[in-house]
Amino acid sequence: MDEALLRSLTPSVLGILVRRGADFAAAEDAVQDALVEAVRVWPADQPRDPKGWLITVAWRRFLDATRADTARRRREDLVDEEPTPGPTPAVDDTLQLYFLCAHPSLTPSSAVALTLRAVGGLTTRQIAEAYLVPEATMAQRISRAKRTVSGVRFDQPGDVATVLRVLYLVFNEGYSGDVDLAAEAIRLTRQLAAAIDHPEVAGLLALMLLHHARRAARTAPDGSLVPLAEQDRGRWDTGMIAEGVQILQSALARDRLGEFQAQAAIAALHADAPTAEETDWVQIVEWYDELLRLTDNPVVRLNRAVAVGEADGPRAGLAALAALDPSLPRHTAAAAYLHERAGNLATAARLYAEAAPKAPNLPERNHLTRQAARLNTHLRG
Repeated sequence: MDEALLRSLTPSVLGILVRRGADFAAAEDAVQDALVEAVRVWPADQPRDPKGWLITVAWRRFLDATRADTARRRREDLVDEEPTPGPTPAVDDTLQLYFLCAHPSLTPSSAVALTLRAVGGLTTRQIAEAYLVPEATMAQRISRAKRTVSGVRFDQPGDVATVLRVLYLVFNEGYSGDVDLAAEAIRLTRQLAAAIDHPEVAGLLALMLLHHARRAARTAPDGSLVPLAEQDRGRWDTGMIAEGVQILQSALARDRLGEFQAQAAIAALHADAPTAEETDWVQIVEWYDELLRLTDNPVVRLNRAVAVGEADGPRAGLAALAALDPSLPRHTAAAAYLHERAGNLATAARLYAEAAPKAPNLPERNHLTRQAARLNTHLRG
């Protein structure tokens, strides 16, 4: 069973059902039913045209559900329009579907959550972690979004800002390694950049490229996490870095700064440093100040505190960190790192151990556990 194939076909099939008149919630349910049927049938008899098969089965499931719903019996005349099996055009509807999901009837946060769930393939837990809210809260938000758009015709696509937010979160989830969506997010952002002359679209594309260029160096052969300062910079993709920097410079020249351009500028400063010791931390702190002016995001404040610790010394970083909510993701890990740099090894070891169970993924959890063990071994020796 080719799960990657199913994942890649899902957005296109969903988009076709929506354009044929299905409301979003019913179309999503029908596509999910078709995927379940594919998992059951395909291992023994995979169709020659998987996309056509999924469209046919999903459309039939939608029609079956429509007939069973007395409030929508007016849709029964659509049965004669059922698409026939066979080859279908190789049209990529994914980006269009992103825009359709960013519907004006939804708040931006609800549109992002719904799109991540329905198109991006992320779980409710992963979306909740990205938004820093409990999983139950996010589940309710997604359910409300589905109810809101149920029965709404998707003829008013959403705005660019919401689509950018979705692509950014999809890329971040892919970059974490839990779901490999980073390359797909880059592909769609390239499409968007080619279609829309917008500095923040360019900024997001630059940010993705600059981060993705370092991906090969982020893990050791055994799968363990390699911190940025310890990465083999010879493994970074210099061509991708050069492209990202060029795109960023063109966007910044337009003097319409946005948060993605500011984040890309920080990533570019990291990529530009020949060694970790040569990183321009003072300028990075300045860009974090710009980013805070644009967003006032608590996670940005956390990252800025770590950058202050590099630019002005660990005690200055700890002072900046002390002003933040300790429940922030990675707050304990950041405190451990700054305490280690300040020479407080016992405190750092304890904090690394406390941070490990809170890590959002297994590689990071294992890394923090190893950091605690390393310091404890040093203290005992």
